[in-house]
Amino acid sequence: MQRRVAEQLCPSAPPEQPGARVIGIVQGSPSEPRVAYLREALPVVPNVLALAQTLDPREVFRTAAPCAESSCQHYDGTDCTLVSRMVSMVPTAVDELPACPIRRDCRWFQQERGAACERCPQIVTLAYMASQALKDAASPPVNGMPGNET
Repeated sequence: MQRRVAEQLCPSAPPEQPGARVIGIVQGSPSEPRVAYLREALPVVPNVLALAQTLDPREVFRTAAPCAESSCQHYDGTDCTLVSRMVSMVPTAVDELPACPIRRDCRWFQQERGAACERCPQIVTLAYMASQALKDAASPPVNGMPGNET
């Protein structure tokens, strides 16, 4: 019997992406957000998004969805360049790997192993006061140089 290969999940997908699920709640402060991971991912459905009330759901929830691969600006045809930049440019946020409802299927974990997980709790899809290191790492490379937006 063949084992089914699970789809790889992007742990930083927008909530409107097909197949999105909530994997955590954003806590902490605007300058130092931290994601508290859920035990089990929840489907992104209207009644879940309504819990954000007047806020943008990306400020409240951390969502994952099937990796968009070639439709994503961070995908180079093989790897996620976003997590590569995060690992090389952003300091760790935790000393131990946090419990995570998607680790087994997470593209970031499959690509960068625990180094991705050590940074993951500080990654928020919509962060108004992100550190310069996070901003630079989140910016797709322009002319081969990370952090140079046009």
